[in-house]
Amino acid sequence: MIDLLLVDDHELVRHGIRGLLSERATTTGIYVVGEAGTGEEALDLARRLRPDVVLMDLSMPGIGGLEATRQIVRNQPGVKVLVLTATDEGPFPRWVLEVGAAGYLTKGCRIEEMIAAIQGAVRGERHISPEVAQRLAIENACGTDRHANPFDRLSHRERQILLMFLKGQKPQIISDVLNISPKTVSTYKCRMLDKLGLSTDMELLTLAMRHGLIQGDADSGLTRS
Repeated sequence: MIDLLLVDDHELVRHGIRGLLSERATTTGIYVVGEAGTGEEALDLARRLRPDVVLMDLSMPGIGGLEATRQIVRNQPGVKVLVLTATDEGPFPRWVLEVGAAGYLTKGCRIEEMIAAIQGAVRGERHISPEVAQRLAIENACGTDRHANPFDRLSHRERQILLMFLKGQKPQIISDVLNISPKTVSTYKCRMLDKLGLSTDMELLTLAMRHGLIQGDADSGLTRS
């Protein structure tokens, strides 16, 4: 029997995945034991429920799925985290694997692939959706410089704050979520801009779009500095 924690900020998505897995539970042994809509809820439920696998979305309110994945992997090594996201471009697959996720699935995958990835995670296997795996293999084969993507230069904390900025979260909200002062948030932002060789929020937004951190029509709260 595999206990699964389902994490996605869209209730309809959670309901759909739970239904698909429940229909096959007797043959797969996978049972959804909890649901969370934010990274913070995921951390709390992962501590309390101790699931075998967490199926984690990336783009969520609060600390987000990447940071939640990092903390669960670091603090609860017996819990495997599989990322399930609509994002298959940019640096996200590398970042997710760097923090120790058991796999990277796109939301276009078939239910059979998801089930196989969940079962494989429990056995200690890593699963990456074929289209993502192919792109990563091409990058490795071509000897792509790890720092060709400028955002790879950022620390985990800087990436976390960057992604919150790109979701339109204001400095005060970020400081409340991360339990740091607004001044510290501003310091991180200035440090990010300096590392990236940028001067304004608009430049940051443009660079993020160019490197696949957000889509061209994404709703962003960034404004000119």
